[in-house]
Amino acid sequence: MESRGGRCFMKKKIDLFLILALPLFLITLSCTRMEKEMYLFVGTYAKESDDGIFLYRFNTEDGSATFANKVSGIGNPSYLALDKDETLLYSVSEASTGAKVFAYSFDKQTAGLRLMDTCETGDGGGGPCFIWVDSERKLAVTANYHGGSISIFPLSSTGTFGVPTVYSYEDGTPGSSRRKAPHLHCIYTSPDEKYLYANDLGTDRIYKYDICSGEFGVKKLQAGQPAYFPLPAGEGPRHTIFHPNGKFAYLISELSGRVAVLKYDNGNLTPIQYIEADSLHAAGSADIRTTPDGRFLYASNRLKGDGLAIFSIDPESGMLTKVGYQPTGKHPRNFIITPNGKFLLCACRDTNIIRIFAIDRQSGLLTDLQKDIHVSQPVCLKFASL
Repeated sequence: MESRGGRCFMKKKIDLFLILALPLFLITLSCTRMEKEMYLFVGTYAKESDDGIFLYRFNTEDGSATFANKVSGIGNPSYLALDKDETLLYSVSEASTGAKVFAYSFDKQTAGLRLMDTCETGDGGGGPCFIWVDSERKLAVTANYHGGSISIFPLSSTGTFGVPTVYSYEDGTPGSSRRKAPHLHCIYTSPDEKYLYANDLGTDRIYKYDICSGEFGVKKLQAGQPAYFPLPAGEGPRHTIFHPNGKFAYLISELSGRVAVLKYDNGNLTPIQYIEADSLHAAGSADIRTTPDGRFLYASNRLKGDGLAIFSIDPESGMLTKVGYQPTGKHPRNFIITPNGKFLLCACRDTNIIRIFAIDRQSGLLTDLQKDIHVSQPVCLKFASL
């Protein structure tokens, strides 16, 4: 027979367990709830006087979205980037003259965005269409389409811009309106962030740089060896994404409409496959993404047959097999996949919608959820944790 003292002792143990376990349970419950929603940033083409950057809360379980905030005062914020902590939002202002970059502080509790800094790209020709920020928030780089250059900004400890250094490029193909001069379109790094690459649509080159540490912890770029990787004439390289395993990269070329599978090895990119994404040859291919599990790849095509080419990925060789095609709204310039791999969101510029698709995890095929987000001329999508 259990004594009264024994019962009291057991009760105290249970009470102590509940006191210790309850906070952990609440934290776990809170994290579970938070994972069901994310912030969705939307960059657009817009006049400076109009709303240009939009912010939504996106439910990653059912694919629904609710409006959270918007920002005006920036013309054509066509590409966005977040720092690693997701407390700063960077944006280009894509203009042919007086092109600039903007930095906003981001308050996750209130969904607030406050302008911190702005700086001209200093490249002359303008047209910044891409911005990248390193994981340590020491360096920002823009790809300047019309300027045929990249602008490298040192970042302060608070994330504001220093005076940019501009690298301009030369060469081109006479007689071709889109290839007679350099047109830089994308900035990205190797998975270990030792190397930076710049895709030049105009000269069919991928430029390579070593990311080096200078005095006082400042980061800088140094021409790589080789300085660039040449591609077949007429490719028009646009955007590149690395496979989650870091062994392969995938390049979508705007002019050829092909995806190149690139083997990655210690900074070097070697093509091992070219496969058609745009069967209509409209010279309007735009963006490229893989699912988080690395099983499927998608590439967007514009101008004719607007939609997404769907490929399966061989897990060993990284090679692609085309498995389908999904029509979208008009001019699918950019798209993004939720971190849980359930949904693909496609920014359809000329239909003024973000179309939301469910991803079939077995086939990679897409289903339109009929839950479009209506926003004027969306061209860039970025997620941030809530």
